Amino acid sequence: MTQLSLRAPVAADYVTLASWIPDAASCLRWAGPKLSFPFTPAQLAEQLSSSAPNAHSIVMSLGHGEALGFAQFWVRQAGTVHLGRIIVAPTARGQGLGLALCRLLMAEASRSRPVQAFTLRVYRDNPAALDIYTGLGFAVVPGLSDDKVLAMRMVPAAPLRGT
Repeated sequence: MTQLSLRAPVAADYVTLASWIPDAASCLRWAGPKLSFPFTPAQLAEQLSSSAPNAHSIVMSLGHGEALGFAQFWVRQAGTVHLGRIIVAPTARGQGLGLALCRLLMAEASRSRPVQAFTLRVYRDNPAALDIYTGLGFAVVPGLSDDKVLAMRMVPAAPLRGT
């Protein structure tokens, strides 16, 4: 049985990813204000790269198949990795893939660096994502949150370092 895995995105993945973002409001909620909508797949790849130059873009798929999810991570400060732009294919939602993507993403981020904490931001009105993040051990950071977006932080029981 083929397992979920992470890989670097290829051109075809940006075509798929662009199809998951139907409008400007969805783009803003997913990627923040640094991405402009509408975009072509090539523009999306460029904007994702230039808006977070130190970000690692990751695609989740079954083997080397079609993208089922996409996410980025970057180091905010030594020992702290920020997870962002996390999205699962609309046709694959509700199947536990968001949780799988986050777990794989954190493992990947820990592979080449020690990680003492993970951070992320999530809209308050996104209960599915909030359930995933709280289930992983993320907690709200009140001083960094606002009326629309929650800043969250997770400190692993021991610093993570992958192989």
